[in-house]
Amino acid sequence: MNGASVNGRAGTFHEPVADAPEPAREPSAPELPETGRSAGAEAPGEEPEGGGGMFRSLRNRNFRLYAAGQVVSNTGTWMQRVAQDWLVLDLAHGSGTALGITTGLQFLPMLLFGLWGGVIADRYPKRRVLMLTQVSMGVLALILGLLSISGSAQVWHVYLLAFGLGVATVVDNPSRQAFVVEMVGRRDLPNAIALNSATFNGARLLGPAVAGVLIALIGTGPVFLVNAASFGAVLFGLYAMWADELHPAAPVKRAKGQLREGLRYVRGRRDLMLVLTLIGFLAMFGMNFNITVALVAKQVFHTDASAFGLASSMLAVGALSGALLAARRVARPRLRLLVAMGLVFGVLEALTGLMPTYWSFLALLVPTGIAMMTIMTAANATVQLGVAPEMRGRVMALYMLVFLGTNPLGAPAIGWLAQQFGARASLVLGGLISVVAALAVGALAMRWSSDEAGGSPDGPKAARPAPARFRRVRAGVR
Repeated sequence: MNGASVNGRAGTFHEPVADAPEPAREPSAPELPETGRSAGAEAPGEEPEGGGGMFRSLRNRNFRLYAAGQVVSNTGTWMQRVAQDWLVLDLAHGSGTALGITTGLQFLPMLLFGLWGGVIADRYPKRRVLMLTQVSMGVLALILGLLSISGSAQVWHVYLLAFGLGVATVVDNPSRQAFVVEMVGRRDLPNAIALNSATFNGARLLGPAVAGVLIALIGTGPVFLVNAASFGAVLFGLYAMWADELHPAAPVKRAKGQLREGLRYVRGRRDLMLVLTLIGFLAMFGMNFNITVALVAKQVFHTDASAFGLASSMLAVGALSGALLAARRVARPRLRLLVAMGLVFGVLEALTGLMPTYWSFLALLVPTGIAMMTIMTAANATVQLGVAPEMRGRVMALYMLVFLGTNPLGAPAIGWLAQQFGARASLVLGGLISVVAALAVGALAMRWSSDEAGGSPDGPKAARPAPARFRRVRAGVR
């Protein structure tokens, strides 16, 4: 099977008619409704009957292959993260600056080229794109492993390969996010996203532990080789998929201005803007746990590195639990759920920073991780289910840029607050900012919903029609 055969089903998979009249809205006073779905968005559709179980999306053979490959590959990725940090510290004689440069170079392509990855995801068959990105990442890991084993690795080698990995990730992220719905369909998309998060956090628990043992026994080089081999699991899963069970959107033809077109599409959608705003503030100020947990563990409770590792594991346990709980949800996530979980997350984070003992601090990291993962999976599903299929790659690229790009921007501010007001302040203020952001988004949603109900003579701004080609029935011909 090849990428062309995947695209072949575009003529047989019919999207819902986007410009069909929407059903009348019910009164919105008791709850936060969805706001501003434009004519280019997919209609919510019917929800599946019955619960279907926590692992219902795994009934899909293609997704089983994909998920199995992700378990192996994510474990290898977390192993490489540990080994890469260890190698840099070894080559740079313990330099924290060198470690920071490595991390920055790996993330820099996302800031520079992240939105272009979405254009690629919309323009080409996603399965073919993912095969190319997985091969690229595997080759980069292989090169780093061979350099390390041969003893010829230098710091600039790691810098260059980290930047290359970031470039591959720019293309991989939006294609991978948008490919999930093509495997499982809209009904099981929230479940599939939650299970993807569960595999990621499960690997986050297992990978570093395995890497630590292997580094102690055989060094960093073989760990990179193990990660290189792990990409074979993803490639096999992609190759073995049944193309006639995929539901691809027709690729967008190459044209000028497609990046600006994606930005205009999001700007004209109030519902998407609210989700992106909430996630941006939470990621920027509330989800810097790699900094905040380390500061509190070391400066407040005076623990060693192993105790900090335990705190990180407790947060990962909470995130894994949150992902599995989210997998049980059947209905499409609503904006009110995002706002409510944003409030819960902010309150829990602030309380975590106030815990008097180390053990109570650890205990509260678990529900904080659950709330964090609940809002992350719900936001991802809300965005993907609310966009036109031919725009999904570009919208998800913007989503990933907001989610991943704001975190490093907020990290220096959080670090400065901790230095000025104490380590606890980094968690408490991060939580309070998250609460304020959730309240503000909720208030805007209620206000705009009131406008849609008839308060504005011109109607809601977000309801203006999308470009005509967003409203066409997609039957394989653009």
